[in-house]
Amino acid sequence: MTSSSIQLPITYDSFVTVSYVLRNEGAVTPTYGSDGAAAMDLYAPTNMAKIVLEPSCSTLIDTGVAFAVPTGWVMEAYTRSGMGIVSNTRLSNCVGIIDSDYRGTVQVGLINDGKAPYTIVPGARIAQYMIRPVPRIRLVRVDELSDTARGTGGLGSTGQ
Repeated sequence: MTSSSIQLPITYDSFVTVSYVLRNEGAVTPTYGSDGAAAMDLYAPTNMAKIVLEPSCSTLIDTGVAFAVPTGWVMEAYTRSGMGIVSNTRLSNCVGIIDSDYRGTVQVGLINDGKAPYTIVPGARIAQYMIRPVPRIRLVRVDELSDTARGTGGLGSTGQ
């Protein structure tokens, strides 16, 4: 891959084509929740059983949707705001990464960090995702790194 395979800048009027398949009869095509939404919603299949996620418990939901993310891009899955803030239910790995060479269905791991059970009904929006360009990294081993004002200051070194 060359740097020219990622075309920037991307504008609001730009579209990146992502092919997808529904591999389960109950799989739901992802949608934008509004015209200005940055991410698309991923849904629980409509043919799954209702899940009651008890506090401190987790579950894995196979959305039944598989994507062909273009080379030079990555799909990132995130917790939906309402689930995370209102219900204390989030993606179990915080951010899901779907690589451009993965062709399996997207599975969403959820964990209930709250004190009350959280119910996931068939067809519910369970995560959101977006795609971003990802340049390849070329590592160069050197004897010394350049100096910065921060230097090797780690946790808490930049203040509160």
